Amino acid sequence: MDLLVSEGVGEVKVLSISERLGVSRSSFYWYFKSRQDLLDALLKRWEQTNTGQLVRHAEMPAATITEAVCNTARCWVDTALFNHKLDFAIREWARRDGAVRRVIDQTDATRVDAFTAMFERFGYGSDEAEVRARVMYFMQVGYYALELSEPLAERMKRVRNYVLSFTGQEAKDAEVNALIAYAIQAQGRD
Repeated sequence: MDLLVSEGVGEVKVLSISERLGVSRSSFYWYFKSRQDLLDALLKRWEQTNTGQLVRHAEMPAATITEAVCNTARCWVDTALFNHKLDFAIREWARRDGAVRRVIDQTDATRVDAFTAMFERFGYGSDEAEVRARVMYFMQVGYYALELSEPLAERMKRVRNYVLSFTGQEAKDAEVNALIAYAIQAQGRD
């Protein structure tokens, strides 16, 4: 995963991995049948972690849509939940590989569907729920694609307005404060 993120899929090779770990090439084959087997495992792990976390957080119990959006935002502020660098590396890989592009497309659809269902749970009509889900999700993907780097405190100042723009509803102080506290704690772990 580290090699994929730092060097790109082109450098995820048996020889590169063996040299990096200081082991023989034959040792690699104890764990994976082939390079393709390793690449498939990387994609599967990415789906289980990044996508799995987004779906789980969209499905978390919440009393309001604004709390639900704050729950999903935990993924955006905690690299233990959502590794945006890995997500970007997979997207870069997909630009060169049609099969990976299809996985990305399906994954994006799964993520948007989870966010759409979250909005629908709180009474939004299906069309509105989908648009709000897409705006929320693709805004965040764009945030990472542009490699925006802002201090956490600056980003947290915008939480209330982000939630308002995504939901059309004002977040409660307790919801915003809980997200901010979570983000500060997560940053301390990084």
